[in-house]
Amino acid sequence: MISSVRGTVASIGLDHAVVEVGGVGLAVQATPHTLATLRRGDEAALSTALVVREDSLTLFGFADTAARDLFWLLQTVSGIGPRLALATLAVLEPAQLRHALADGNISTLTQVPGIGRKGAERLIIELRDKVDAVVAADATPAAPAPGAVRGSVVEALTGLGFGVKQAEQAVDRVLAEDSGAATPAVLRKALATLGPQR
Repeated sequence: MISSVRGTVASIGLDHAVVEVGGVGLAVQATPHTLATLRRGDEAALSTALVVREDSLTLFGFADTAARDLFWLLQTVSGIGPRLALATLAVLEPAQLRHALADGNISTLTQVPGIGRKGAERLIIELRDKVDAVVAADATPAAPAPGAVRGSVVEALTGLGFGVKQAEQAVDRVLAEDSGAATPAVLRKALATLGPQR
C-alpha cells in the first residue's frame, strides 16, 4: 500500500498531477480542490490510496488523511467505486460529507453526479454509524479556520527565527492565494517564500 507520496510536482492536469518521487513520475488522480493547492516545481505531500484492479494500478491523492479515509469508506457501499468516491469528494468537502451522512441529508448527497435518491439513501443507511468512527480514528483534525491556521503558522515561523512581521506577511500572502489550505501546506509555502533563515 502506498499511503503517501512526497516529491516535486512535475505537471498538473485537469484530473491528476504527476509527482516525481526518487526519479519516478507518479500519476496521482485528485479532486480539483486538491490540484489547486499544487504548483508545478513545488514540493507536494499527499495522502494516497492505491486502487489495484486486474488491468490497472491507480493512485489517488488527497490533501489530508481525513479525505483519504472517507474515500475508502465510501467504497464499502455497493455501487460506489473509486471514481464515484473521488467525484463525491470533489463536490463535497469532507466536513460537508460527514454532516450529510450523519444528518441523513439526501439533497446534499444527490448533488454528486451519479448519486440519485436511492444511492443517497443507501449511503446514509450504511455509513451513518461508521462516519463518526472514521473521524474519531483519524489523527488529523478537521480543517481549522483560516485565522487558526494563520496563528499556528506564524508561531511556527517565529519559532524558527523569523520576525513576527515577516512571518505574518508571508502567511498572509499564502492564504490570499488559498484561504482553505491546511496548516502544513501553508507552512511549507510560507517557508518557500521566505527562503532560508540567516
